[in-house]
Amino acid sequence: MKRFPLALIAAAFALVVIAALAGVGRPEAAHGDTGAVADSVTTTGHGVITVVPDEATVTAGVHTQAATAADALSQNSARMNAVIAALKQHGGKDLQTQQVTLYPQSKEDGTIIGYSADNSVSASASIAGAGALIDAAVGAGANTVSGPTLSVSDRDARYRDALKKAVEDARAKALALADAGGFGVGPVSTVVEQSNAPGPIAFEAVAAAKDASTPIEPGKQDVTADVTVSFSIR
Repeated sequence: MKRFPLALIAAAFALVVIAALAGVGRPEAAHGDTGAVADSVTTTGHGVITVVPDEATVTAGVHTQAATAADALSQNSARMNAVIAALKQHGGKDLQTQQVTLYPQSKEDGTIIGYSADNSVSASASIAGAGALIDAAVGAGANTVSGPTLSVSDRDARYRDALKKAVEDARAKALALADAGGFGVGPVSTVVEQSNAPGPIAFEAVAAAKDASTPIEPGKQDVTADVTVSFSIR
């Protein structure tokens, strides 16, 4: 029986282990896949759509004071019911209570001398009807008013338009890089939408509703979108 030197057997075993590990580390070699990942250029794009707000949300409230907590809350409730009815009557939509509070009033020595009650409700309307909504609330007994908060009813659709412009902007930047670098820009390989927050409202001189004693000017608002896009290089 022919015997092999122990050192020769150990060397052969080591070669087998190395080959096996090479296959694990490079699974593509085991499958015969030798294709390389295509080169790409990555840019960021910014899209802006300027719109005119067409909805307004106002908040109207009632503040009352009385000697007892029950009287303060009772008076407040009666006036607040009248405010809510007036808001509904004058076209207010999506009414929602914002806050109800009742707290004591006291002197410096801590002696309670009365109670204060507050209640507020928000309501939305068209820009043209927002002024009349405020007037109706005050006329019905509201003595606190805040807002209006202006918004766009079809903001989601306008945001999608801004996304399209953002991708176009990213491609324009990629083409500028291609022109400087001497390569061609192919189709999109990846797109990542960036987080988006509503932009600030930039007020401009826009005529207020003529039939509203409290003027509300819609101004203009930018709906923005940002994306990161990778294009294949050819």
